Amino acid sequence: MAATVIDGKAFAADVRAQIADHVARLKEKQGITPGLAVILVGEDPASEVYVAAKHKQTLEVGMASFEHKLPADVTEADLFSLIDRLNADPSVHGILCQFPVPEHLNERAVVARIDPAKDVDGLSVVNAGLLASGENGLVSCTPLGCLMLLRDQLGDLTGKNAVVIGRSNLFGKPMGQLLLQENCTVTIAHSRTVGLPEVCQRADILVAAVGRAEMVRGGWIKQGATVIDVGITRIPHPDKPGKWKLLGDVHYAEAMEVARAVTPVPGGVGPMTIACLLANTVTACCRANGLNVPEGLTA
Repeated sequence: MAATVIDGKAFAADVRAQIADHVARLKEKQGITPGLAVILVGEDPASEVYVAAKHKQTLEVGMASFEHKLPADVTEADLFSLIDRLNADPSVHGILCQFPVPEHLNERAVVARIDPAKDVDGLSVVNAGLLASGENGLVSCTPLGCLMLLRDQLGDLTGKNAVVIGRSNLFGKPMGQLLLQENCTVTIAHSRTVGLPEVCQRADILVAAVGRAEMVRGGWIKQGATVIDVGITRIPHPDKPGKWKLLGDVHYAEAMEVARAVTPVPGGVGPMTIACLLANTVTACCRANGLNVPEGLTA
């Protein structure tokens, strides 16, 4: 029997609907509107599309959206001055700077300048440390989205063997920490792991995030495993000249013959990232105002 397709687009729509309900209650009962500020430096076309999607979805759930577009040659001092103003603005609960930024700007320094309590991308050293120590920080959006999908598919994750392929600060490490908090037995593997196929074959939960198209084959996957494919690679479409095709890290057709459930690319993990960005903004807003964070929006 073919695996279940995990519909991240539909699930993300449900998450946004929940967020819209929470935002409406915050406005009605507390007189508070969660606000998200997005900084875009330069004119990278892909970044512009992504920022536009964030702006649209932020408004759709009833939140305030603050867009700040800066020229590609903006100085670090001017960028930091903007971030400082947003840090001090009580109407702004979440701040993110869209990456990549021009080479003369240091991404780590930009992240470090954002107040960790408003770091809704969950990228700061402070939030990484809070996650590692089991405290309440803000969690990187894509790992949080993957955890939500896994909970929805499997319920209690206690005792599951989980393998995360990828060790990046952005995804692999926080994903591993989240799975540990769910009482999984976690292995973080990577491109240099010896016997990687055999390591993957032991996984009840397999999360692939290395950016190598179709690297994970069906023979790597344990019968009945749940597979979360975070990778995305764009290649020329074999049947449509001038068009592109998106591939994940997992060979989708082969995985569907073995696994219990699989996220497709596109339409799996991707839609969850913005949904979790909005969820983090609501979380940050509630914490800033001494309110309980709604269930289901955090790790």
